[in-house]
Amino acid sequence: MEHVSRVLQKPQIPTTTNHRGNFKFPAMAQRAAKRPKLEVRDNDGYMPGNIVDIELHNFMTYSYMRSKPAPRLNVVIGPNGSGKSSLVCAIALGLAGEAQILGRATSVGAYVKRGEESGDINIMLRGDTPSERICIRRKIDTQNKSEWMLNGKVVAKRDVIEVIQRFNIQVNNLTQFLPQDRVSEFAKLTPVQLLEETEKAVGNPELPVHHRALVDKSRELKRLEVSVKANGDTLNQLKALNAEQEKDVERVRQREELLEKVESMKKKLPWLKYDMKKIDYMQAKEKESGAKKYLDETAKILNDLAGPIEQKKQGKALQGSSCKKVNNLINQNAKKRMEILENESRLGVQVHAKYDEMVELTRQEETRQQRISRAKEDLAAAELELANLPFYDPPKDEIERLASQILELEVSANQRKLQKTEKENLLAQKKVALRHCVDRLKDMENTNTKLLHSLRNSGVEKIFEAYDWLQRHRNELRKEVYGPVLLEVNIPNQLHASYLENHVPNYIWKAFITQDSADRDFLVKSLRSFDIPVLNYVGDRSPNKVPFQVSEEMRGLGIYSRLDQVFDGPSAVKEVLISQASLERSYIGSSKTDQKADEVPRLGILDLWTPESHYRWSISRYGGHVSASVESVMPSRLFLSSLDVGEVERLRSRKRELEETIANLEDSFKMLQTEQRHFEDEAAELHKQREEIINSVQLEKRKRRDMEGRVYQRKKKLESMEKEDDLETNTRKLTDQTAKLNQQRFRLAIEIKNLLIEAVLFKWSFAEKHMASLELDTKIRELETNLKQHEKTALQASLQFEYCKKETEHHREQLSAAKSHAESIAVITPELEQAFLEMPATIEELEAAIQDNISHANSILFLNHNILEEYESRQHKIDNIAAKLEVDNKELQGCLSEIDTLKENWLPTLRNIVSQINETFSRNFQEMAVAGEVSLDEHDMDFDKFGILIKVKFRPAGQLQVLSAHHQSGGERSVSTILYLVSLQDLTNCPFRVVDEINQGMDPINERKMFQQLVRASSKQNTPQCFLLTPKLLSDLDYGDKCSILNMENGPWIGVAAKAWSSGECWGKVMGLEQDD
Repeated sequence: MEHVSRVLQKPQIPTTTNHRGNFKFPAMAQRAAKRPKLEVRDNDGYMPGNIVDIELHNFMTYSYMRSKPAPRLNVVIGPNGSGKSSLVCAIALGLAGEAQILGRATSVGAYVKRGEESGDINIMLRGDTPSERICIRRKIDTQNKSEWMLNGKVVAKRDVIEVIQRFNIQVNNLTQFLPQDRVSEFAKLTPVQLLEETEKAVGNPELPVHHRALVDKSRELKRLEVSVKANGDTLNQLKALNAEQEKDVERVRQREELLEKVESMKKKLPWLKYDMKKIDYMQAKEKESGAKKYLDETAKILNDLAGPIEQKKQGKALQGSSCKKVNNLINQNAKKRMEILENESRLGVQVHAKYDEMVELTRQEETRQQRISRAKEDLAAAELELANLPFYDPPKDEIERLASQILELEVSANQRKLQKTEKENLLAQKKVALRHCVDRLKDMENTNTKLLHSLRNSGVEKIFEAYDWLQRHRNELRKEVYGPVLLEVNIPNQLHASYLENHVPNYIWKAFITQDSADRDFLVKSLRSFDIPVLNYVGDRSPNKVPFQVSEEMRGLGIYSRLDQVFDGPSAVKEVLISQASLERSYIGSSKTDQKADEVPRLGILDLWTPESHYRWSISRYGGHVSASVESVMPSRLFLSSLDVGEVERLRSRKRELEETIANLEDSFKMLQTEQRHFEDEAAELHKQREEIINSVQLEKRKRRDMEGRVYQRKKKLESMEKEDDLETNTRKLTDQTAKLNQQRFRLAIEIKNLLIEAVLFKWSFAEKHMASLELDTKIRELETNLKQHEKTALQASLQFEYCKKETEHHREQLSAAKSHAESIAVITPELEQAFLEMPATIEELEAAIQDNISHANSILFLNHNILEEYESRQHKIDNIAAKLEVDNKELQGCLSEIDTLKENWLPTLRNIVSQINETFSRNFQEMAVAGEVSLDEHDMDFDKFGILIKVKFRPAGQLQVLSAHHQSGGERSVSTILYLVSLQDLTNCPFRVVDEINQGMDPINERKMFQQLVRASSKQNTPQCFLLTPKLLSDLDYGDKCSILNMENGPWIGVAAKAWSSGECWGKVMGLEQDD
């Protein structure tokens, strides 16, 4: 379907074109605040702030629309549903208005054309000069987000609002902007609200500011008057009460003075005790000083005695060091002598040995020939034994056979080992897979806990307790019990979960489902305290269900499934959900279905879910009319962590398979391990046999090698004997060696002599030094004996000093405690010190004076013990209230002065404006042969009650009645509303005004007169641009030169005409009725 709007007016007025895919149409704007009166029109007819161009994309019913409205009265006419009010919404939202003021949807996303993600509004305003154009663009999307652009630049919304306010555009003011859905609100405005809207609409921006200030000041004035009166009454009452109690207060004060004197004396008492403690402290300190002086004297004597002892000890230490050095020299001398003696002894032994060798050589020469003969005999015997040794042939075949068997066994064992490794790796893989499967199962089962948390967060406080109770008592139930239902349902698709959660009542998700009436009664009784419903499933009552199939017609509309087909669960749970929530009657479509939603009811489908909306159709019982409701799809909250039952069963089956496979692999692994061990044992036995054979071969070889070695050694021994020297040569060598040894012994004897002389000298020096050390040691013992006696005296002096010090510290602590106690009672000040001088000087006299004053004070009797506190408290209140009363009186006078000043600036101007409105309003009503007036409802100083009263009379016999929904019909209220708006034309400085379908309910006579008033008002020089939207107009109306008629038409052939009109062609040429010249 396409739309078109035509403009019937003078040639200079621009045309507008409108069709569903490409639509052009005039637009409007809001009013700004605090702007001077609009200027005179320029040659183009537009005034600053007028709408000169509007362009829409994907907005409500429009895919595209652009239009240039006229500068005066624009009458937008068209049938209902053609998009007139969409234009009003576009102007309001495009000029920074909120969606709530339109009385339609509360969010901007609802104004995006259905099926589109975003849309935009472009409005061009006339600037302060004829050539200046201000382009405002607002882009909106279905997520309720907006993007603002000013003259092609992205800006913040506040920048756009500043421009709107500069031209005094106020789309939230009903006197300027009256959309269709808020027409009834104008008649509901109270006189006070009407006054506020009128003040905002008229040219003086100070009026609403002064009015609000007067309201605030009047409230403050009332508060001050009440405060002054209340404080004055309270002040008089308190003064009267204090006057009555003055005598009693005097007696109380006399008693208080005595008690204060007693307190002052009590303050001196601890200071007297402090003085006594101070005397004791000073005496103890003197004793401590004497003891310290005596201790210092004894310490000096000890130091004098200790000095010589230390000197003697140092001398003794030096002597001891010298003795040690001499002793070390003696020891070294003795050590050298021992070494020389040992060397001399060793040389003597060698000399004797040489003599013995000479004798032995003589004897051995006789036996050498005998030894050579024996060596030859031993060599012959060894050679004969080697020759007689039998030859040994090793068993090579047996060794090779055993090696082959060992190799075969080792290959078999390695094969088993390789197979075992493969089985072990496979077993490890299966165990890892089993562990992963178990972990996944735990995670899936933990999903139940998440779902229970979702139920508790949705308001089911005790769902965990109910679920735990069911798990503990399952063995007491006759049949399987399911629940909560939320845990039993598995929905693979999250979007389907949103559909199902929104469709099924909330109580079902937390319910438990039984399959036996006894179980149901048991659960109802036990779960009553948990507030959990129990549903009993008695079996499938309709066993012959027809399976669901998607018809071709459904596919054509984008319908692909039904709610009872999108989830899994136990059969009892599914049947309960289907029967309780009628899931078999709710269908699921795609985004394509949104565009063809109007065709769905003809398939008999009355409930439909799409990704964006939930459609419900209902058929009237009486007329068979079909009504529809559309709601947005809320995202799922409960199924954020749904449990996949099929996945759980698959994992459990996989777990069983893995456990069986692991058991088989472990058995196979054990069998391979047994076989490997058997082969390894056989191979080890063969290895043992082979080693025994090899050892016997090696033993035979070793025997032959040993025999050959024995023959070789005996040959060498024989050769050595034959090469030995003769007797004379050996004797000569021994004689020379003996002479050399004797010479060495002589040199050692000389060294021993020298060392003995040196040792005698060292021992003499050691004896002298040792005797000197003994003399020093004797003198040191004598001095130390004398020192110990003086140390005892010094110790006693030290003990006496410590005792005195402790006593002094004890008295100091007592003095400090006494001072702290005295300071806690009273701190000495010059005044207090002077008062102490007038009091008794001893503790006994002071205590007696205290007792006398207490007795005197107790002799003064009175009934009310708190009378002085009450008197002083009241006096304090009197002073405060008097001060506050004085301040309030000053504020009251200042407030009255400010009110008078504001009232002088506000009320005359307001009266003048209301008088002008009344004059125009009354004249317009008289021209329509009816009566009406506008008056200011004044209430002295109650400025928040000031209002504007609209009084009208539509019948000659009647009286003027205040405009309201109770006294006038809808048409009469519409006439009064439009004439009131017309009366504001000359007083307001808004650039345009919008009125949507104000003529609905008017009779033809009133509608004709109302229209004439609008045409006349729009013909004046400085009246604002006006948009009047109506579904109809009377015939033979007088339009005038300043009136433009925008006619909205729709139909299937409107597109061609719209394109022609947009280029300026006439209707005759478009339809082919006129020929080109």
